[in-house]
Formats: sequence, structure tokens, C-alpha cells
Amino acid sequence: MAGKLYLCATPIGNLEDITFRTLETLKAVDLIAAEDTRHSIKLLNHFDIKTKMTSYHEYNRVEKARYLVKLLEDGKNIALITDAGTPGISDPGEELVRQCHENGIQVTSLPGACALINGLIISGQPTRRFCFEAFLPPDKKERAMILEQLKDETRTIILYEAPHRLLKTLEELYSTMGNRKMTVCRELTKKHETVFVSEMEEVISYYTEHPAKGECVLIIQGRTLEELKKESQEQFQELDLMEHMERYLGKGLSQKEAMKLVAKDRGVGKRDIYQELLRYKK
Repeated sequence: MAGKLYLCATPIGNLEDITFRTLETLKAVDLIAAEDTRHSIKLLNHFDIKTKMTSYHEYNRVEKARYLVKLLEDGKNIALITDAGTPGISDPGEELVRQCHENGIQVTSLPGACALINGLIISGQPTRRFCFEAFLPPDKKERAMILEQLKDETRTIILYEAPHRLLKTLEELYSTMGNRKMTVCRELTKKHETVFVSEMEEVISYYTEHPAKGECVLIIQGRTLEELKKESQEQFQELDLMEHMERYLGKGLSQKEAMKLVAKDRGVGKRDIYQELLRYKK
């Protein structure tokens, strides 16, 4: 019988956040695949776990995943852990999981700490709908493209950022999105955990005077549908009414259909558009 891959969440700061199930699994499996064995050995030593480890990281993720899948096919049970938090989210574990499914290997997850969820639920921002972008890419063009896409995002936005890049990223967010409400969570679950809720201008001002320490989770308020609707209406208000009508008539729509869409664009009733068109004809 083939073995099973266990995705084991590990603490993001406070070691007491590990679950009993994860501890028992780490002791019972044949091998632990860790993002950084030098980092993870501290965790294993703390809980007196003697299971053998092997490294599995970004730079060997494809080839090493093939090797681990072969071990799993041979009946070995393997636990995958990341440096902190839940593996498979913004880390190389995604590749191993994909290869396991392609080869019919059973995958299960052991829930636990996850920085993006921890940050979101204490942020004070809306939690029903959210999007996660992890770390913004270092490439300037790709970074600018993603920021532009996020500008009109209506869901709460979650990003990760390192302390030495925090101020630069905050300034880019402000330049692209304007003075939004946001939350900066630092050192989650640790002794010096901080949750700073404010508008971007004040957040930038604060971290200019007080350089950040520790990994950060940024939770940014999404745009409201009312804001987008108002902006769209203001944009169409600048158009001459006949030019606006021509946009739809030129696509083959009837005058009635065009009037209905123009009225919607401009936030007025269809009768208002009809009366305005009559004035144009006169």
C-alpha cells in the first residue's frame, strides 16, 4: 500500500500553538520534509521528536517532490512542514501536493496556525470576503500590474511583508489605492504582538518614525460597491449624452436598449434620458 502525505501546520510564533495531533503525527511518520531543517530542528528538539528530516524548499521543489512521491509509493508516510504556519500556502508544498494527486497518493491536512487567517480575524476589517496575495513580486512591472489589479478589489486584501520592505510597500499601496483603512499585524502570537489599525497615511507616518521589527501581515480595506458605482457614474457624466448613446447604438443595440444602459451608467431613470434626448432633437 502507498503511504500518505500529511500537511502539518506548525506554530507561527508561540510553540504552544501546535496541536496534539500534529505532534503525534510528526513522531509517527517515516520522514519529515521541512522547508529549512536548521529552523525546524529547534521545533523537533523542543518536543523531543526524533523522526528523520529531509529538506524540501523552493530550489529543489520539483525534483525533490518526485523523490518524495517515490517514497510515498513505496509505502512511506511523510509529514510536510514549513518554517512556520500551514504548508502549501505561498510555499513549495504546493508542488508536492500536485504531484501526489497526479500519482494517486493520498493527501491529508492537519489544521493549525496560519498567519493570514490569524491576521484577518483580529484586523477589524471585513472578513466575509477576502483575497490573499502573499508577498508582492520583486519584479517592478509585475508588482505594478498586481497593485493596479488590486486597486478596484472589493474584497479585503491580505499581503505578507518583511519588516525591511514594509515602508516601501506601504508607500506603493498608498500611491495606487489612496488613503484606505488598513491593519498591520506584527509578531503574531508572540510576546510583542501588535495590531495597528488606521488609515494608510498615519500608518506610513508611524513606521517612518518607528521602523518595523518582525514579519508583517497587511490587511487592507477593499473598495465598496458604492464607491465604484459613484466613480463610474461620474466618469459617464463627463460624456455628452449623444456620445454616450452612440457607444451602444454603434454596437447594434436598439435605441430603447441603449437608453436603458445609458440611464444605468449615469445613475438616473430611463425617462430622464428620454426627456433629455427630446430636448436634443428640439
